[in-house]
Amino acid sequence: MANNIPLIVYPAKDLAKTKNFFNTYLGTEPYVDGDWYVGYKLDDREVGLDPNGTAVISYIDVDDIAASLKTLQAAGAVVVKDSADVGGGLLIAQVELDGNILGLRQKAQ
Repeated sequence: MANNIPLIVYPAKDLAKTKNFFNTYLGTEPYVDGDWYVGYKLDDREVGLDPNGTAVISYIDVDDIAASLKTLQAAGAVVVKDSADVGGGLLIAQVELDGNILGLRQKAQ
C-alpha cells in the first residue's frame, strides 16, 4: 500500500512552545503557520504540529482512500476518522490498531 511516510503529525498542547522547538530542531520556519495546524516542509517530507492532537500520527499517501480504508479494516484496523476533505480537495482518514493511530492521505484529484 505505501512505500514511504511523507507526513508525521505531532500533538502540540502549547503550540507556541512546540513551534519554537521545532523551528530550532528542524532548522527551518513553517510553510503553514495557523492556529489549527503548523507544517514544515523537509524536501519531500512534511512534519506537522496539531494543537488538537492526542497522538503522533504518520500518514501515507494513497490513490483511493475509500478502498484503502476497507483494506485496512479487513486487516484488523478500526476507522477512527472517516475520510474528510481538509481543504483544497485533500482527503484524510485515520485508523487505529493496537492503540496506534495511522493516517491516510489522498491528494486532490
